[in-house]
Amino acid sequence: MKLGANGNKESIGNSVRVTVSDQVKKINNLVVSRGLRAVNAMRNAELRVLKGERSGRVYKKPGTYGKALKATKKLLGDYGHKLRSGQLYRASAPGEAPAMRTNSLRLHWNSQVKKENRVDGVMIVAELESAEPYAAALEHGTPRMKARPFVEKIKQEAAPEIKRIYGEPYA
Repeated sequence: MKLGANGNKESIGNSVRVTVSDQVKKINNLVVSRGLRAVNAMRNAELRVLKGERSGRVYKKPGTYGKALKATKKLLGDYGHKLRSGQLYRASAPGEAPAMRTNSLRLHWNSQVKKENRVDGVMIVAELESAEPYAAALEHGTPRMKARPFVEKIKQEAAPEIKRIYGEPYA
């Protein structure tokens, strides 16, 4: 005696096929969701890496005028010049992540998750990209400025969280 499942509408094979298809869709959606979470982990790491004090030279912020704020008063001793008006900031030293004079680099990032349907499932690529044109010059340096690398630091900061996200069970 044989028991068969041939895929006809009334057959048990059809219900198995529908169940498997539903599970595949669910897992593919989870993969995309994890890609979004991975991008968020990179963004949070970027915010942490690009904040905080640096140890480079002290400069006057261009275009600032008026009475010195508390932060500027703290930097006056390291400035080496008389400050008539305006605000000071401390730049990054070579090898440090860039200092935030305007906060543009820290705030202008684009994230996306690219999804590619393949025969063996879904492939995703989670990307975080700076929208600032000078980001590459800071990362790699220029003939007049030594590099202020930050990309590898962001990757290292985000890696444990991303590994945790992608390592979660799909059950």
